[in-house]
Amino acid sequence: MDEKRAEALVKRHADTILRIGYTWLGDLDDAKDVCQEVLIRLLEDGRTFPDPGQERAWVVRVTINACKNWKKSAWFRRRAPLEEGLHLSVENPEPEDGSLLAEVNRLPGKYREVLYLRYYEEYQVGEIAEILGQSPALVSTHLARAKAKLRKRLEGTCYG
Repeated sequence: MDEKRAEALVKRHADTILRIGYTWLGDLDDAKDVCQEVLIRLLEDGRTFPDPGQERAWVVRVTINACKNWKKSAWFRRRAPLEEGLHLSVENPEPEDGSLLAEVNRLPGKYREVLYLRYYEEYQVGEIAEILGQSPALVSTHLARAKAKLRKRLEGTCYG
């Protein structure tokens, strides 16, 4: 394994992978585990892409799939939550009750996914559809429903 290639991959994609992992899993430690798993997979795969945008889209898709698999794992489903406050640290950006991020994290996965890709990764609807293997119409519907749900949940707050 080429050390320079590994460093370049980590530099290009670790932050995105970690953010997607945290968005999907809601736990920084789980997100770090998924990030490590995805980076290892990327290094072992050895694919090359003619366009950086194609590489990034592939990394996003692999990361989302890894998060879905993580949530399906027996370990994830059977573990007991830690007592409140025990897990928190200064580096853990877990949202406070009532915050925008907390409300986004409460949305169903299909809505969180499209919101994340649209507003955090700045993909267009057509690109999101390609990444997720869905039609642009379905992606637009999920975006509209996600925004409507957020609007309703955030009424009466500083965000509403």
